[in-house]
Amino acid sequence: MSTVKPADDLEADPRVKAVFDDIRATRKSDFVNNMWRYLAFDPALLERTWAEVKAVMATPSALDPLVKEMLYIAVSVTNGCSYCVHSHTAAAKAKGMTDAHHAELLAIVSLAGKTNQLATALQVPVDEVFDADRRKP
Repeated sequence: MSTVKPADDLEADPRVKAVFDDIRATRKSDFVNNMWRYLAFDPALLERTWAEVKAVMATPSALDPLVKEMLYIAVSVTNGCSYCVHSHTAAAKAKGMTDAHHAELLAIVSLAGKTNQLATALQVPVDEVFDADRRKP
């Protein structure tokens, strides 16, 4: 159940239409998913969010697009965002994520969650060699 209801004709707003057109062009697809449809209740928020997503996720960079999607899945799992887990898992599969990749990703996410909790519970001090401020040159 959502907290806002998308307008019946979202693309009547020229700002929303411009973002939706850019999403379609960037993704080379006519599909505009619900995240963008629901964000369109605030055209300025929609514009800002899409611009950032496009810059980080759709612009060539040092990270491979599949790696970006897998990182997005890991953070989404950790944050408990079911929508993002589903949408980015689908995107990762479309970019070549295999069942073996997915299984290993989930093993790493669960292991990191466990060891993060243990380190937090024990308040383990950071080793000097890992601390850039204290590391000796």
